[in-house]
Amino acid sequence: MRIIGEGFRFEDFTPGDEFRTVARTITETDLVNFITCVGMLEALFIDAEYRASKAATSGRLVPAALVYAMAEGLVLNATAQATGLAFLHTELNVLKPTVAGDTIHVEVEVISAEPASRSGRGKVRTMNRVVNQRGEVVIEYNPLRLVAGRGA
Repeated sequence: MRIIGEGFRFEDFTPGDEFRTVARTITETDLVNFITCVGMLEALFIDAEYRASKAATSGRLVPAALVYAMAEGLVLNATAQATGLAFLHTELNVLKPTVAGDTIHVEVEVISAEPASRSGRGKVRTMNRVVNQRGEVVIEYNPLRLVAGRGA
């Protein structure tokens, strides 16, 4: 029986393909839970007076690590359920700040899809652009993933 919601197989990725995830608003609760969980208790994220006098932007700043983690959740829930095997590499660039209340989605372009040395799987590289509600790219990253193939 086929599993509903199962992710893409290696063979489903073709260089040049593009898709977009659903969107998600980053809430104050998301921010507080994240910085508390990982111990990112930096003044920029927990001290409103410090932030008001020192921050380069207004609003409740969100760590890029949280934005990246949420972006990965959006991408993986849409593409890799029961098919993603490993995260191998990425380069990541933070381009603009994100604040609580921003809504993000991820635009994904397949860069390469090649068979892995072991049959039944492949390596897929994408360019992922995290975009806010104003259409601004806030983070770009290019993950390389090991993905199950049809023969897996």
